[in-house]
Amino acid sequence: MLSEVVKNNITECYGEDLVLRYELMKERIDSLVEDSSCGIYSNYIANMADFLSKVYNVYETLEEYGRDNVSLQQFKQWNDELYADIREPNYSSLSYANPDVAVERFGKELGQPLCFLYTELRALIPSAYQSNLFDLVIYSELFVEIQTLLSINENDKRSQHSDIKNSENDDALSQECKEEQKSLARELLGCIYSFERDYSEPIIKERIKWQIDSSYDFATRIIMDSDLSNDLYLYYYGEYIGENEIASYKYFSALSEEEVEAMAFTYTDGYREGFKIAGIDLTKKQTVNIRYQIGFERMVRAAVKQFEKLGLKPTIYPAAVKSIDRTGNVKVGYTASSVNKQYDYDHRFDRGLYLDKAYMERHMEVLKSAYEENKELCKVYAGPACIEVFGENEFNPVNKASAISLTEEQQKLSIKQRAETGRLSNRYIPQDECSFTIIAYPVKEIGPCYEEIFRETVKVNNLDKKKYQSIQQHLIDALDEAVFVHVKGTNGNTTDIKVMLHEKEDSDKQTNFENCLADVNIPVGEVFTSPKLTGTYGTLNVSSAYLNDMDYKNLTIIFKDGKIASYDCDNFDTDEENKSFIKENLLNHRDTLPLGEFAIGTNTTAYAMAKKFDILHKLPILIVEKMGPHFAIGDTCYSHMEEMKLYNPDGKEIVAKENECSMLRNIDEEKAYFNTHTDITIPYEEIGIIEAIHEDGSSITLLKDGKFVLKGTEDLNMA
Repeated sequence: MLSEVVKNNITECYGEDLVLRYELMKERIDSLVEDSSCGIYSNYIANMADFLSKVYNVYETLEEYGRDNVSLQQFKQWNDELYADIREPNYSSLSYANPDVAVERFGKELGQPLCFLYTELRALIPSAYQSNLFDLVIYSELFVEIQTLLSINENDKRSQHSDIKNSENDDALSQECKEEQKSLARELLGCIYSFERDYSEPIIKERIKWQIDSSYDFATRIIMDSDLSNDLYLYYYGEYIGENEIASYKYFSALSEEEVEAMAFTYTDGYREGFKIAGIDLTKKQTVNIRYQIGFERMVRAAVKQFEKLGLKPTIYPAAVKSIDRTGNVKVGYTASSVNKQYDYDHRFDRGLYLDKAYMERHMEVLKSAYEENKELCKVYAGPACIEVFGENEFNPVNKASAISLTEEQQKLSIKQRAETGRLSNRYIPQDECSFTIIAYPVKEIGPCYEEIFRETVKVNNLDKKKYQSIQQHLIDALDEAVFVHVKGTNGNTTDIKVMLHEKEDSDKQTNFENCLADVNIPVGEVFTSPKLTGTYGTLNVSSAYLNDMDYKNLTIIFKDGKIASYDCDNFDTDEENKSFIKENLLNHRDTLPLGEFAIGTNTTAYAMAKKFDILHKLPILIVEKMGPHFAIGDTCYSHMEEMKLYNPDGKEIVAKENECSMLRNIDEEKAYFNTHTDITIPYEEIGIIEAIHEDGSSITLLKDGKFVLKGTEDLNMA
């Protein structure tokens, strides 16, 4: 129970009305923990009420005593209790957050919305730690509204059927029960739809604020004000703290200040270099969005101070947990390792419960309003600086018929909304006025050599840029003489693809390929281009690819005139499941995507590390793309930046920045951009040959049987 002093402080902050609503909800929830009186729904309601009661306890304890005065033991207890139901084995057999459990108990029509509600309420965990009273109130009110409907339905059912139960009218009763269930399901869906629509405005506007407004400093204060020598601070976020977060914290605790500063400098200087190379004035910017995994706070603190010297304040936001904010099961922001990836996968399409044209239009209207209200903050936003992690255990998803999915119409709406969101974002935060950087490090799950792999990764991230610049220039010079590139696989790899290159007006001053060094994409090691689509055709195959937290087995994509014509993999038992898996997660429900990038990775040092520790399958795209030729499906690397003048270190202008799709940007922007870019890399050992083919049919071989053979690139084979 809150003291009067704390209650008065909260009232001053939020207003008397919201505090009264909170007290009313708390009283109602407490009563439901003891007696839900909802018949077949009693256990479900009691579980939900008990969960909310625990969330309230966290909120009130932190408000009353402050997080610095709560013991580590208490934080760990909350961490265990609040996430217990989605950890295994509870999730598979007991949790109503599992659609299989909810649908088996209540049937699909009722089970899906009840499972959805249970999952939505889990968004209140971080809200309690963030002192977000508004979220606690509105989601609790949704729960109570649905609990009331369930209670009324159960009482009506008892009243209507008490006389004829077990009589000869059982068939009629069964049919009537089905109709009642459908009617109840419609009412539940109505409640959920109204809630998501009515509260989309404050939720979306707050999310935009988190992204661009440095005064939203919940995470910044944890990083800058906490005692980072004590693991207590890990629990301040409200995210699940597992072995990866604790191991990362311990690893950084053992590093010297100089080592941490050096790691942070690689990251922040790469960010600065991105602006310099693109010719963008960084002095006009005021904020940088920092994304990282919990446990990396010592590095992030050093980075914040280094960014401050560049005139940038941090914006740091949590990965989205509400269905309104989530994009599939991809997490963007500060994160912790997933408690249960199957849980994330099961709920990737939860918006399917309420997504329709009217909702989408409302969502876009609110998003536009949010950007317009914050347009001055948008102007000074510099872009994201991301610290990614890799090494988590392989995840093979199970497709559940019980899970919410998108209808064909909803898939089209989702594609349209994604496109409109991209256009709107670029209008207020133009990509040609921003930059980014990405760097990656391993987590504990990578295996027993974790610390050694971490040290090797630091070395990979700091390779000699000047050495690679010279070697990569030899590749670019050879490629610039070609009209197309031929890539053919070996050792069971069926890749056989022809990639067309753009014509250049002046070969002495222009180039098709960018000499990519360790600036925005760390580590160093690739040359890349935006291919010409017309004439690009053939098969892309890779034995295994780990893309966006999903493992694809024997992935095969066939291109015709640079666009995906067909695709398959071996993840599931049926072709239908395999094709659906690819369409959902790689094509984002589109029927096709263009080939947005062709590149040759040169970082054989990273490849040697992968082979030494047998971690190729656990490395992120960021590193893997530097370890062989790769092909990106979706937008080009220069999406929304086609007009920007870019030059290689040798002074030549990069002219291959668009393709036949992005050329439509001034005619039909929806057909020009796809708001996705996924790199698929063929490892060196699966490469038979890469050759640059000249107009007269002659050729220059760049790689053969996985080795660099072009003169000037031989040193790459010595890693």
